[in-house]
Amino acid sequence: MVTSLRFGLIWASFFLVLQSQAAAHFLVLLPSRDVALAPVERNIEFRILFTHPMEQGPVMPMGQPVRFGCQLGDQKIDLTGSLRPWTVEGQRAYRAEARLLRPGDHVFYIEPEPYWEPAERTWILQYTKVVVNFLGAEVGWDQPVGLPVEIVPLVRPYGIWTGNVFRGLVLHEGRPVPGATVEVEYWNQDRQVHVPNEAFVTQVVKTDSQGVFCYSMPRAGWWGFAALVDGGKRPGPDGQEADLELGGVIWIQTADMK
Repeated sequence: MVTSLRFGLIWASFFLVLQSQAAAHFLVLLPSRDVALAPVERNIEFRILFTHPMEQGPVMPMGQPVRFGCQLGDQKIDLTGSLRPWTVEGQRAYRAEARLLRPGDHVFYIEPEPYWEPAERTWILQYTKVVVNFLGAEVGWDQPVGLPVEIVPLVRPYGIWTGNVFRGLVLHEGRPVPGATVEVEYWNQDRQVHVPNEAFVTQVVKTDSQGVFCYSMPRAGWWGFAALVDGGKRPGPDGQEADLELGGVIWIQTADMK
């Protein structure tokens, strides 16, 4: 009886660990629009939170981001001062506002504080970006920001129809990463999508020998792509050595053809 109970507890613990890993962590960086075709649309608002997009929760607490900025051509603009704390499900998240300055692609990016995931004894650090086009000048969307881990789009990352294929190049310290895991999740606004089982929550693709991946998005809305690489070790909160998972995230919006 004792042996059976112990065996059951072991399996229950194992199941909880698997359940915690079923949904991927994503740093969400969603602008109020990804294309602004008139000067009156130049003010952009952002929602920034750390969560499981498909399941719409739980929301994990965020520390003060290290940096938040915008790349416009060869110019980098510091927007860290625009960040404002925001509470979601009792956890700290952020809002921000930015003003599109001139025609062209504005590549917004954020570096958060590392997040400690106790269930996996892992630090998670995701460098996240999204592209907003202003006044139709399609210049700059394919240029890397220079983040430690980054997805460089090989398909223009806005004006995308549902069902189109998105292709991206994964870079780590400026070099392509062959065989990298890329997790994909849908921002399931209002929980409209019901998955058949947990395998559908997070889609997983791998980069090829050149560090390139592709994925066709089957539904209109925002899609997050997170390229994961090993960041080595760093002390956990208890002082013991723990893994550091680095991620390069990009958000893409699709629309139905009507």
